[in-house]
Amino acid sequence: MGTRTQAQRDAMTVEIGYALLTGVFVAAGLFCLVAAPVVGLDLDGGAERSVLVAAAVTACLGFVARVVRVLWRFGGGRAAGPEA
Repeated sequence: MGTRTQAQRDAMTVEIGYALLTGVFVAAGLFCLVAAPVVGLDLDGGAERSVLVAAAVTACLGFVARVVRVLWRFGGGRAAGPEA
């Protein structure tokens, strides 16, 4: 197993930060989009709760999907091991 250079470790740190930050923005956008009917249709009671739960679940899935996609693309399918 080879050791990583400082530049490689720094690049990974920046990429993780980018993935998390953009994941937060995606999650916030999805939450607002899915939760909009609560405000637009003036929902209350069980309907409001259902829409907010759906919005939260959608936001969580969007966050995870974004982080995984960014980090997967950063890795570029490189296998762990010696570089040729």
